Amino acid sequence: NMNKSEVLELKKRFTKNGCTFTKMSGCYVNAQKEMQLLFHETFLNLEEEEFYKYLEIAKKALSGAMGNNLLEVSFPAIEEQVGGRQQFLMGLRASKLKNEALLETFFQQVIENYSYVGNYLILLFHDAYDVMTKTTDHASLDESEEVYEYLLCAICPVDLTKPGLGYLQDENRIGARFRDWVVQVPESGFLFPAFSDRSADIHAALVYTKNTAEPHRELAEVVLGCQSKQTATQQKKVFEKIVTSALAEEESGMAMFGEIQESLSLMVEEQLVEDELEKKEIILTKDSVTELLEDAKLPAEISIKIANAYEKAFGEELPVVDHLIDKKVLAENEKRKVEKVLAEKVSELQEKLKLSESSEYDVVLKVKPEKARQIRAELIDGKNCIVIPLEDEERYTVSEVRPAVVS
Repeated sequence: NMNKSEVLELKKRFTKNGCTFTKMSGCYVNAQKEMQLLFHETFLNLEEEEFYKYLEIAKKALSGAMGNNLLEVSFPAIEEQVGGRQQFLMGLRASKLKNEALLETFFQQVIENYSYVGNYLILLFHDAYDVMTKTTDHASLDESEEVYEYLLCAICPVDLTKPGLGYLQDENRIGARFRDWVVQVPESGFLFPAFSDRSADIHAALVYTKNTAEPHRELAEVVLGCQSKQTATQQKKVFEKIVTSALAEEESGMAMFGEIQESLSLMVEEQLVEDELEKKEIILTKDSVTELLEDAKLPAEISIKIANAYEKAFGEELPVVDHLIDKKVLAENEKRKVEKVLAEKVSELQEKLKLSESSEYDVVLKVKPEKARQIRAELIDGKNCIVIPLEDEERYTVSEVRPAVVS
């Protein structure tokens, strides 16, 4: 499969001097799903401003996180036969975007199947990248391994600028400014063939989505003919729904979910300690889920319910642990644990200092959460004292809210 470094290798070439795009074709589509404009450009002949704007669009179509914004999909065998969609893309690539009939067929295929309300622009770039040999220390050698020929597609919304006032130079007055249609950053796209192990993989494509919560599955499934995959965002939401639904009737359900999230985070941390040189993806199997729930001390019937729902929801496309970690839930869980420790410390101090809510005097402490665990009560010179250890660089101040005595 493609990895982040291979995507970056392609994107690094999208510069004025490094770009080798040969052709670019475009199709402007209106809200009624009608072709408004077809155009074909020799990329290096573009005006400078247009050249950079199109390059920026190409970069965006290869941006984001692998497994979330960028998903590699494989072609089924039937699509690699004559008449299949992979075979069509192979022909489109071989034409180097010079066959107008093939291009119109492609654009029409996108228009008929792509679900979008509004105007949009379909762009198709053709490139031939002379892949240089690299040594084990990643130094490039002046020797070509292969010419990686590929297509890059970007689908961009085209929106009308917002209404407003502006200076009308010809009339020398302030008035309603002219509203025009502006091409936005890509919403979807794909790379064909995939660039795996720094080589063309004609059996796969890389699909891009900007909105990872609601990707355009039809681009992979209908236009490319591949089975779509869930983004990391979708996998996280599915996992959260499975667990929280099973814990809905538990009084401490959210606390349990927080502990499960912490266990997932620890799995990743432990793997990093074991293999400092390379971060490997940990697949969360059904057995791993069961073990995870046992560690969280969930009731057996709930653990079984979650494990079975997990297997049913993900099937063979099991997610990696990283995709299921919710940093917001982790932060809330840590906050909950700190608050619990603080409450226990207050209770402990009240007991040792024999203070209560009805006491004549109050002692109010304000410390950072990480200092809470260090607070203790000690008997010093026959008096009960609150002790807060301070590091060399830590600062403190004392503010008298009202007279306070500890006795």
